[in-house]
Amino acid sequence: MKVKTRKFQHLDIILIGTALLAAFLNIYKIWNDQNANAYYTAAVTSMLQSWHNFFYASLDPGGYVTVDKPPVTFWVQTLFAYIFGVHGWSVILPQALAGIGSVFLMYFLVKPTYGRTAARLASLIMACTPIAVAVSRTNNIDSLLVFTLLLATWMLFRGIREQKLSWLFGAFAMIGVGFNMKMLQAYMVVPAFYVFYLLAFKCEWKKKLAVLAAATVIMSVVTVSYAVVVDMVPEDNRPYVGGSQTNSVLELAFGYNGIARLRGMGRGGMGPGGAPPDQGQTRQGDITQERRQMRQDENDMPERQQMPQDGYNMPGGQQMQWDGNGTSDGQQMQQGGNNMSGQQQVPPDGNYMPGGFDPEGNGGPGQMPGGGGPPGQGGGGMFGTGQAGPLRLFQSELSGQASWLLPFVAFACAGLLAGMRLRKLTAKQNEALFWLAWLLPAMAFFSVAGFFHHYYLIMLAPPIAALAGAGWVELWNQYRGKEGWKRWLLPAGLLAATAFELYILQPYQKQIGAGWLTGIGVAGIGLALVLLLAAKKEKLAPIAAVAGMLVLLVAPLYWAATPLLYGDNYMMPQAGPSKQGFGQRQGMGGGGMNSSINTKLLDYVTRNNTGEAYLFMTPEASTAESYIIETGKAVVAMGGFSGSDPILTIEKLEQMVADKKVKYFLIPSSGSGGRGGSSEVMDWIRANSTEVPKEEWQSNAAQNGPQDGPQGGRPMGMGNNETLYEINI
Repeated sequence: MKVKTRKFQHLDIILIGTALLAAFLNIYKIWNDQNANAYYTAAVTSMLQSWHNFFYASLDPGGYVTVDKPPVTFWVQTLFAYIFGVHGWSVILPQALAGIGSVFLMYFLVKPTYGRTAARLASLIMACTPIAVAVSRTNNIDSLLVFTLLLATWMLFRGIREQKLSWLFGAFAMIGVGFNMKMLQAYMVVPAFYVFYLLAFKCEWKKKLAVLAAATVIMSVVTVSYAVVVDMVPEDNRPYVGGSQTNSVLELAFGYNGIARLRGMGRGGMGPGGAPPDQGQTRQGDITQERRQMRQDENDMPERQQMPQDGYNMPGGQQMQWDGNGTSDGQQMQQGGNNMSGQQQVPPDGNYMPGGFDPEGNGGPGQMPGGGGPPGQGGGGMFGTGQAGPLRLFQSELSGQASWLLPFVAFACAGLLAGMRLRKLTAKQNEALFWLAWLLPAMAFFSVAGFFHHYYLIMLAPPIAALAGAGWVELWNQYRGKEGWKRWLLPAGLLAATAFELYILQPYQKQIGAGWLTGIGVAGIGLALVLLLAAKKEKLAPIAAVAGMLVLLVAPLYWAATPLLYGDNYMMPQAGPSKQGFGQRQGMGGGGMNSSINTKLLDYVTRNNTGEAYLFMTPEASTAESYIIETGKAVVAMGGFSGSDPILTIEKLEQMVADKKVKYFLIPSSGSGGRGGSSEVMDWIRANSTEVPKEEWQSNAAQNGPQDGPQGGRPMGMGNNETLYEINI
């Protein structure tokens, strides 16, 4: 019995409770979705079919084009799908578990230096960070990336404590692994790793710099290893690198997934969705790409037309009239040249910006309100990420995702670094500087970046959690020890954070009720005043200090729970009650399988296949992905994700037809359906093919036009704005 008792003494019950809370927030109801982010799920389906597809992360079973991200996360998802089968929940599960793992890692990173109380708080704050929960409930990459970077941090800290180079080299190598998950986003932590190593590793400077150089080389080798291997393979022997313009992983990493994120996509930017710098308006030939921007599922739209909460164009000239309350009541879906189809979707990772979108967020062509901000307010910026500037993370569009405790963190850093002497830094100060060197560059990037999505803000969650947890303990000790001016940092920090939370909550009064503002305001301000006015009350002060911190976590916890309450957005994950005004909907961008494929089309092309490798080809991934998931067969996106990758030429297509690889093409009835020379390909297809009569492959309802009711359209291939062509040469 004594042995068992000692074993249980090592368990932290509060940590276990926090982990259970994280498990509930990250996992509950993920089994309700079929496809999650169908673009990535299609890739997993294809990767299960061959080692070739697995290695390259091929979008389609035919190995024609890859997804536009590195493969490591998809390797993990494919392993889970191999064990459990291809389901929405099975490809989400790795990210959900990574979110829970990050909660544990925060505890074990903070505890050795700052103590158990700080570690408990840090792990709880991580579990309650809204955007961390929202993205962990999807098959997007970011949750697994953050877990990998926290694992690298654990290795770094251990290497410093034990003065072992093997752990240090391993830590930098893990950043390279993170790069092969989401490329340069992983490098946001590099400044923190450099600063911490230089300050904390004990040896002479000559050796210190040599070790850092070796670690950098290791990180660099791991970083480019996959890209170099792929780029060295002859292009005919591998899929095209999706998202790149030169069929190169290196170009994808440092161009489209690199500098273009800082400069912005869209007009004047870079990347598959961006118009050339001299192109100010969307071309007629780009209509197909604008059709991608919203996925609506026939069986999954309740009383209102739900819009993804990221301002972007409506396809085909459609316009939505907003009622000023963040809902689409009175929506007037003015159908332009194209019906709004169920296969239209927003990008899985911000990979597409229509050419007419104003990257500055100044009400340019096609810009929509809403963003991630509160109801009735314009989204601002690209995809509703606010206006660039030093206060961007405090604007209503972004503040509810991860910024709740930033005012408290400012006071915490003042306490943690008070009296700091560069030549005599303590372990606490070294680690505080590490987390600050992670936080500040990330904040700077998000403050000025021309293009990112709300869920990228998960990168802020670990440093905020660590600094807030460790800072609370330090400020409490200074308060209790009556250390001059520092004793007032704790109540001042609680008061500032409470005021900021009231600022975040205020625009949502109509949705969540005034009780939230009243309760949090009275409790937060009251407890801060207790600490200010009753410093000598030894029994009352500890209760007020703990309660004040817990009060600050109430609103973030509710925000974190909104994906469970109102439905997940698998394409553009974000948290907040702004979803409430759109009606409950599980799986924005997922949807039911029956609503996202045309079974009559599938039956026709399958029945008439005469040995061709591809069932049919179509301009972009939004059409192909659901057919890939449903059939496991090669339905090919000619231009990659958005239809803009310059993959297919007339000569290449002629060879594919001669080799009996393809016979059918499902393309828009008008327009080029893509950029980068694809208009010539479309013209060639039309000139060398015969139109298949619509009654052969479309349902009667589809031929009669858009349905009545809130749906307003169908998936690609189920409406009357596409044509199925059969090659006749």
